[in-house]
Amino acid sequence: MDSTSSRLAFALIAMEGPDQYSQAGGLGVRVSQLSRALAAGRNPTRIYFVGDPEAAAEEMWEGVQLRRLGQEISREFPGGVYQGERLKLSYLAARFPAQLISEWVEPQIQAGRLPVLLFEEWQTAAWAQSTFDLLCERSIGSRCLVVWNANNQFGFERMDWVGLEQAAAITTISRHMRLLVGGFGVDPIVIPNGIPEEYLQPADPVAVEALRRAAGPRQVLLKIGRFHRDKRWIQAVRALGELRRTGAPVRMLVRGGNEHYRQDVLQAARDSGLGVGSWDERINEVADLERALAATQDVDLLELTKFLPEELLPILYAASLAVLANSGFEPFGLVGLETMAAGGVAVVGATGEDYARHLHNSLVIETESPQELAQVIWRVVSQPQVGEEIRRSARAMAATYSWPLVVEGDLLPRLALLAQRQGVVWPGNEPQVRA
Repeated sequence: MDSTSSRLAFALIAMEGPDQYSQAGGLGVRVSQLSRALAAGRNPTRIYFVGDPEAAAEEMWEGVQLRRLGQEISREFPGGVYQGERLKLSYLAARFPAQLISEWVEPQIQAGRLPVLLFEEWQTAAWAQSTFDLLCERSIGSRCLVVWNANNQFGFERMDWVGLEQAAAITTISRHMRLLVGGFGVDPIVIPNGIPEEYLQPADPVAVEALRRAAGPRQVLLKIGRFHRDKRWIQAVRALGELRRTGAPVRMLVRGGNEHYRQDVLQAARDSGLGVGSWDERINEVADLERALAATQDVDLLELTKFLPEELLPILYAASLAVLANSGFEPFGLVGLETMAAGGVAVVGATGEDYARHLHNSLVIETESPQELAQVIWRVVSQPQVGEEIRRSARAMAATYSWPLVVEGDLLPRLALLAQRQGVVWPGNEPQVRA
């Protein structure tokens, strides 16, 4: 990063963060990865989040300052970040904006830096407004950039969009999300998500080949995610049923959750004539996956019921015939991009996946039709060279979404534009004083 960016200081404000207590979805992953990329550029970077109530209130983590909020409240709610959400929000709304200014904004201004406050998701929208009001009261509103970012459409109906637009620059993570936000009368700028550079390392070819051998004569379709209608699980299992009826040599490996919708998904699989099985043993390493696949070669749909370690995912992505990230709605589609980085064939929907090009770097489906999904999968079954070409192009595209490139090529230039819109002087654009 250049000398301009080193005069910036970043605070990311979100409910979620790096702690296991705080991770409930993609938001915790986003703020953790983005903060590390910002800190790597010599920028003072801090995450404010509702963290583990038993951890230290302040801590250094991979170059990032962690500041856990509301621990005195969170101790009453050990179930995770969103347990007791209303109480946590009201408690922090009354205290946090003043805390943010006194312990972060003002010291950074005094050190000659421009504080950039990145508020994430609907829960923090009111905090952004209150923070801006306090900045103006203290006559430092033009010396701090307040940004609010939409990662999902949750909570949009509860927000004061007029007040928020007056207080903060508004961003989002994909063109599809830009349209959704724009429906509330505001004009956001798109700054995409990224992936860590280490995700671009090739998956271990020995492990990949071992999984393919263990799977037997039928190639694996992989689907991972919450059991939720948005993830189009029913479409996936019915497409598998279509493929099996035509004799396609495929099977499916799935890892979901404990949601009630799981029963609907498994019943739909049985109704499609599929043999359904579960693997209840712990998965700790590649050998455990090999054993699960080798012991269940006659099963059409195999559910892994235990936790699947994150470090095994790139190997699974690369070893599978295709990874079904075929959601009906994705704000960005991170699983698809991570699959591409690992050299896998991602099957994605057509909402927030701006990176996806059908039959070039991925397979893109437009509808909820199981027949459409079965057809695109059959393409890579019947024409293996198509899959190999997709894998090569996928890795090249994913490399353009590494967090360092996103920060340099998307985030910093667009923050400079937002600062201009907000009347905030960006470092390097200060008026020159003549002698």
